[in-house]
Amino acid sequence: MVGGTKPEGPGSTQRCDSSGDIHWQIVDTTVTPLARAQTADRRPRQELSTQFIQLIKAMAEATRKQGQASTRNASGEGVRRPGRNQDKREARTRNGINGEERMKAGHSSETDKMDLCQGSTKAYGMNVLFIVVDDLRPVLGCYGDKLVKSPNIDQLASQSMVFSNAYAQQAVCAPSRVSFLTGRRPDTTRLYDFYSYWRVHAGNYSTLPQYFKENGYVTLSVGKVFHPGVSSNYSDDYPYSWSIPPFHPSAEKHENDKTCRGKDGKLYANLVCPVNVTEMPGGTLPDIQSTEEAIRLLNIMKTSRQKFFLAVGYHKPHIPLRYPQEFLKLYPLENITLAPDPWVPKKLPPVAYNPWMDIRQRDDVEALNVSFPYGPLPEDFQRQIRQSYYAAVSYLDVQVGLLLNALDNVGLSNNTIVVFTADHGWSLGEHGEWAKYSNFDVATRVPLMFYVPGMTTSPVSQGAKVFPYLDPFSHVGGSAPQGQSKKVVELVSLFPTLADLAGLQVPPVCPETLFGVELCTEGPSLVHYFNVSEGKVQEGKEGCDNTARCFNEEPAAFSQYPRPADTPQWNSDKPKLKDIRIMGYSMRTIDYRYTLWVHFDPSNFSADFEDVHAGELYMMENDPNQDYNIYNNTSHGWFFKKLLDFVKH
Repeated sequence: MVGGTKPEGPGSTQRCDSSGDIHWQIVDTTVTPLARAQTADRRPRQELSTQFIQLIKAMAEATRKQGQASTRNASGEGVRRPGRNQDKREARTRNGINGEERMKAGHSSETDKMDLCQGSTKAYGMNVLFIVVDDLRPVLGCYGDKLVKSPNIDQLASQSMVFSNAYAQQAVCAPSRVSFLTGRRPDTTRLYDFYSYWRVHAGNYSTLPQYFKENGYVTLSVGKVFHPGVSSNYSDDYPYSWSIPPFHPSAEKHENDKTCRGKDGKLYANLVCPVNVTEMPGGTLPDIQSTEEAIRLLNIMKTSRQKFFLAVGYHKPHIPLRYPQEFLKLYPLENITLAPDPWVPKKLPPVAYNPWMDIRQRDDVEALNVSFPYGPLPEDFQRQIRQSYYAAVSYLDVQVGLLLNALDNVGLSNNTIVVFTADHGWSLGEHGEWAKYSNFDVATRVPLMFYVPGMTTSPVSQGAKVFPYLDPFSHVGGSAPQGQSKKVVELVSLFPTLADLAGLQVPPVCPETLFGVELCTEGPSLVHYFNVSEGKVQEGKEGCDNTARCFNEEPAAFSQYPRPADTPQWNSDKPKLKDIRIMGYSMRTIDYRYTLWVHFDPSNFSADFEDVHAGELYMMENDPNQDYNIYNNTSHGWFFKKLLDFVKH
């Protein structure tokens, strides 16, 4: 039951007493001096509705019952498989963004009697806060970037195990997210574009949040976690992956509107788009709303015995580069340089080049009348893009700082694993390219760090302040990572690693005939790299196992990217499945990157390695930026065999 009357004001929350009743009380929800992007002149935070509280209660009980079966039904019996012609309007309705809509989506009178304070004994171990960022390359202080202001993410890194060589499996949003959330590679999910749902077109593969849900966790999604649309069944894979319908900020629908004010006073849909937040629709931005929602959920879950898996997906620095204009002050244009290699490499195969069509469609880029496919952009505009990307990263850092500080304030820093990563990187003019859509490091390399209380740090006491908010406008200096691994790792290892860290049974490595197996992963757990010694993390042993990603004790990361033709086309960046004719398979070790562009048949998802269209080989010791392709100058049969063995297995 709910006891008492809910007080007025955004600082009200609920507590659970020994009887399990919920009572409202006033708590101090101050999160240090407010970030400049989230000032008092913005509209007040929306209060939690009573209906939403009731739905959370229902969710907790449903998850408790589900958690009684902690192992997967391998036969799939009882699993409702989605139909091909599922009503999209119904799915969109489930994807509501506020309490009332969530009630309409999943509430019943039978379950509203259940209590949030009752937790499942099956969900042992720690909570999980999973932060995933869109288009973030490792331009962070903790990764050695000297220009960026990212004090809050750096602070997280100082308490975490940081992987400096982590790679996505495909440098585009939907395929990458489906890949790391299922622990399967794009060739297994059969998603290379945005237009299919893996449960229908590939297999009913379990996801990372689904596995936690089936082990008794309340699973919650805020912002962009799965890519919205067809690739997640128009529902972010609810109800399979999430306990309640995911939250999407209302400001999200304005992301591509004409909200960027030009020098002439008119509004445009620009690539470079610093804004006055108070002038935006609703007086806010999507990532600000996502932070607020995530903090509200933390305040709900802090009084529950139910373990939670909270995924928070941030949009920035995804284009458009729309962020509060005050962040430009951190990066005077005179301090912004061009990329170290802003030219198209002479020996780059045309099939490998990304002609950056998505940014060409923005009003400010279109006005430059840049030639297709190689450009280049004017140097002054290149600097403006780089300036805005860095500003957007600092804006993101503020959101992460507020969220982590809230984790402190609700007293959960001592028993919550925090993961921070991105779906892929983003080229900032390197190789004459912009955006993602390639196999280069700038597109595939991502930040990856794990904060595990008592493992990556000394034991954390209840109520300890691990993550005080740091203002990027006033903070000076950085933090050295607590532990750092230079080993090459992949995002497909996220699923087994988190299961391992949370004390759950680690899903098995997928067999060679993996298409009929619902629960397995194609990456190993990375916990063998965590070597705990007196509360400190040191470099672990090599730890290669019998999976295909290790060759002769050498870890390797595998990425791939499709192309419609041998030369750059208008759809080279995002070809639909039916248009794919060539697949670029790329293998990255600590010493080299080797890529083969081979014939691909989209009708049966097959690659023909006897029909090689082009190749790339970069040796990292002498060519860290991957500018000098020596494929045609080198005997590479050894590399070819390694890559072919991987694809076959």
